[in-house]
Amino acid sequence: MTAFQQTVLNVAGAQNGHIHTMGTVLIYICTAMYLLVVCFLFWALWRARKTGHAHRTPDAPGMSTALHAWIGLVVVALFGITVTSYAVDRAIFRANQHKGLVLQVTSQQWWWTIEYENDDPSQSFQTANEIHLPVNVPVTLSLRSPDVIHSFWVPNLHGKQDLIPGRDTDIHLQPTRVGVFRGQCAEFCGAQHANMAVFVIVESQQDFDRWRAGQLQPAREPSDSTTTHGRDAFMTSACALCHTIRGTDAGGVTGPDLTHVASRLSLAAGTLNYSRGNLAAWIADPQGIKPGNHMPKVGLPPDDLQSITAYLDGLK
Repeated sequence: MTAFQQTVLNVAGAQNGHIHTMGTVLIYICTAMYLLVVCFLFWALWRARKTGHAHRTPDAPGMSTALHAWIGLVVVALFGITVTSYAVDRAIFRANQHKGLVLQVTSQQWWWTIEYENDDPSQSFQTANEIHLPVNVPVTLSLRSPDVIHSFWVPNLHGKQDLIPGRDTDIHLQPTRVGVFRGQCAEFCGAQHANMAVFVIVESQQDFDRWRAGQLQPAREPSDSTTTHGRDAFMTSACALCHTIRGTDAGGVTGPDLTHVASRLSLAAGTLNYSRGNLAAWIADPQGIKPGNHMPKVGLPPDDLQSITAYLDGLK
């Protein structure tokens, strides 16, 4: 798999840049206050050891001044945190007002559907567990959940946003550099919560346009007898009842769209890196790899399994 990043400390989005500023200010202020407390503690211990008196009254020379100075410092620090928080909130709000690309993201146990919407239905398409975005372009993700509460979080780009059944939410992104960034469902949503990743691939506008044009194409036709048999076996098995492959008779909506499955970085929402061998293993025994997921073990004959794997591996 392509190397990816997943950390709030490596800023790759305008919104996370503002959040990082807030975090940096908090760390500096809290560190300074902590060091001052430690210094005062050691000073008090040193004075007590030197004078032989462990207790001082509030009226001791300099004590009243020190207490007032400490209170003033605490007030200034809290005021600084409040002002920074307000400024960061305003900056994120302004960044969210920019219009650009609109995507529909639906969370399910335990994977993600991503729909690239367009006023022209012929220019709309679906993919799964991966979001491709052009760099420096504002993006609005409309978030929905049909089952339980999930939480969308790509730490390099922004903070968390819950997906709540019966309530549509959204999150705004503006990636500022090219790269592959891993996201994760950040709300416990069942047995396979930890295996519910999403990958955000940020690329140049030219590369994004090329990728989008490829995604709009129907599935590639089989190129030989093995892949032809694989397509036919797919269409006559339970696979076609759950999955869509555009350009074929397969129109299921229960599972991910597989039209260009071989172009993705992972299988089963980040559970496995994509490879032909992993694809065959996943088809053969999805419950053994990701127990509790909603893909049943179909029990294909070995020839059909190999042929279907070859066919799907050609869908790029």
